[in-house]
Amino acid sequence: MDRWLNRVAVVTGASSGIGAACCKNLVAKGLVVVGLARREERLSELKASLPADQASRFHGRKCDVSVEQEVIDTFAWIDSTLGGADVLVNNAGIVRPGVGITKEGNAADLRAILDTNVLGVSWCTREAFKSLQKRNVNDGHVVIVNSVAGHRVPNIPGFTMGMYSPSKHAITALTEVLRQEFHNSKTQTKITSISPGAVDTEIIDKEALVHFPDLPMLRSEDVADAVSYCIQTPPNVQIHELIIKPVGETI
Repeated sequence: MDRWLNRVAVVTGASSGIGAACCKNLVAKGLVVVGLARREERLSELKASLPADQASRFHGRKCDVSVEQEVIDTFAWIDSTLGGADVLVNNAGIVRPGVGITKEGNAADLRAILDTNVLGVSWCTREAFKSLQKRNVNDGHVVIVNSVAGHRVPNIPGFTMGMYSPSKHAITALTEVLRQEFHNSKTQTKITSISPGAVDTEIIDKEALVHFPDLPMLRSEDVADAVSYCIQTPPNVQIHELIIKPVGETI
């Protein structure tokens, strides 16, 4: 991780769960970390929980990644204040439990999932990549927190994945599209999709869990460790897709 010392990492969805764990992990390893989230008070609490030397390298900033202009303004601030982002962890994501595709009156929920889970990732990656290109930084890394639901739709009797699984399937394809675009731009910047199984976070669908009372789950810290592992690979190694599951997961 030495090459990342004092370089800037941006983590979306940083107010809790995987995002907060990534912020703690990266800042402890010597990076300057910008945590983005809608809940600004959670970011303040996260900063206050860090040791003083790490807290000085953590910057919380309110940003709703589903709003393109907020993303543009935020990355402009990162460029002007911190010199630009070298690592981006696209973690922000939402789910709407039990909202089926065929349910009437669900347009707002379906759009919200796509706006955050797909377009938010696209906008953040675009702005981070623009910053890298503008600064002639050739060794950046973009990480996308995907899901096993982005590779296979779990069949849970009496329950629907709604738009969540389709949004994650889109991320699987988006990762490859971005890899090709990075390659076409003649950059060594890497992209990695990390697809966890069930993770014990606020986003976990409690309605679905009633069908699996003994479902094993990963910790947020397990995913944060995977992010660190992926970004410290040698220059010639790119982990394109990493699937991690808790031992004993069956769905």
